[in-house]
Amino acid sequence: MPESLNSMTGFARAQSDSPIGQLSFELRTVNHRYLDAQFRLPEPLRRFEHDMRKCVSQHLSRGKFDCTISVVRDSGTEVELGVDDALLSALGAAIETIQAHVPGSAPASATDLLRWPGVLKDPLPDETVLRQAALDGLTHALTRLAEMRADEGRALAGLLLQRCDELARLGDAVRERRPQVLTANRQKLDERLGRLDLQVDPARLEAELAIAAQKLDVDEELDRLTAHIGAIRDILAKGGPSGRKLDFLIQELNREANTLASKSADAATTAMAVDMKVSIEQMREQVQNIE
Repeated sequence: MPESLNSMTGFARAQSDSPIGQLSFELRTVNHRYLDAQFRLPEPLRRFEHDMRKCVSQHLSRGKFDCTISVVRDSGTEVELGVDDALLSALGAAIETIQAHVPGSAPASATDLLRWPGVLKDPLPDETVLRQAALDGLTHALTRLAEMRADEGRALAGLLLQRCDELARLGDAVRERRPQVLTANRQKLDERLGRLDLQVDPARLEAELAIAAQKLDVDEELDRLTAHIGAIRDILAKGGPSGRKLDFLIQELNREANTLASKSADAATTAMAVDMKVSIEQMREQVQNIE
């Protein structure tokens, strides 16, 4: 079964129970040349950021990825707080020293001491259980994110296939018009020679016409255009991370369209080449968002 073609734009939310409360995950992704993962984590989870990055890289290959995790404690959950006895003793000794040197200074209250950083300590949860809860929740959120990116990727693939069909139609129209262009070019040359009333060697005239036809020949450009369209269709059928390949092929399509426009010898062909460039530019914008 072929892989899905994924957009780099997505959003997902998920929750996971943990020893420190319910973990709430919010993921966002937008297009980016490489995978750029950014995390906003509560303090107890910061030690697991490396593991989370590895988890993300297993699910995503490109895109700017933002992950915000918050902790929601249940209202009925009992909270146990510990006190750092050593720090509290040190603070008490320091207060006594200050009062000895500064008679009349106000004594510190229990509330003042509790506000000192580090005096109160949350009980440390089981690190293994907390790590697994964080990774399980992240994986669940990434799965939802992947579903959204795949849905948008399918829509993008459909739009690209429509543009491929339009380019193929325009290429066929240019090819069908080539005999008319060459005939019109010969008629123009005959008319010019007639106005000049010159005797021209028929062999020389044919040679000049052959040179002109060679300059106007676009068969190679049309063949390459057809090959690039076929390559894009193959990539869309196979799916998987393919944004860079598609971006390269879009550049090649644009090159062929530019050459067709420069070799054009009539207004109709020029108009078709312009229509090609418009479709290719639309494809380029869509491809920028494919993983």
